[in-house]
Amino acid sequence: MTKFASVVAGLCLMASGMAMAAGEQGSGPSPYTECGIGASIFKETDWAAATSNVTWDLGTTALSSASYSPEMCSPKKVKAAMLIRDNYPQISEEVARGQGEHLEAALEMFGCGASTQSAAAAQVRGEFRSVVSSPSYGGQNQVQKAGQMFQIMQTAAQGRCGA
Repeated sequence: MTKFASVVAGLCLMASGMAMAAGEQGSGPSPYTECGIGASIFKETDWAAATSNVTWDLGTTALSSASYSPEMCSPKKVKAAMLIRDNYPQISEEVARGQGEHLEAALEMFGCGASTQSAAAAQVRGEFRSVVSSPSYGGQNQVQKAGQMFQIMQTAAQGRCGA
């Protein structure tokens, strides 16, 4: 057990050092404190986020998300992605209707207030209509569909809500 604790402590020190280095460079988010599972669980505690990321999968998820999609490293965006993934059937139905509490909650996570939500929802609805009518839509799994919905909502929020 002592050897395990030493390895975890060493990895945590390494992770915190790498996180500091990433922050100093200013080239993007710190993978160990702003990305991955740790950042979504420990939003305000950098050392806990780094420890969690290293303990969970030696930081590979955090490093991958920082490298390939740094825009996803915001804990707020992670929460939005999880909401969309976990409630995709309800959200897609509400998008088709043009309103609903899941749709509103997702748009709020992207920074849309009450005054801008209807315009954003209308844009999401129009773009989603195109996605659903494409031939490849039926062959996608729920995670792929949720990923498309995330992108549609993010784009609408940026354009309509100033997010």
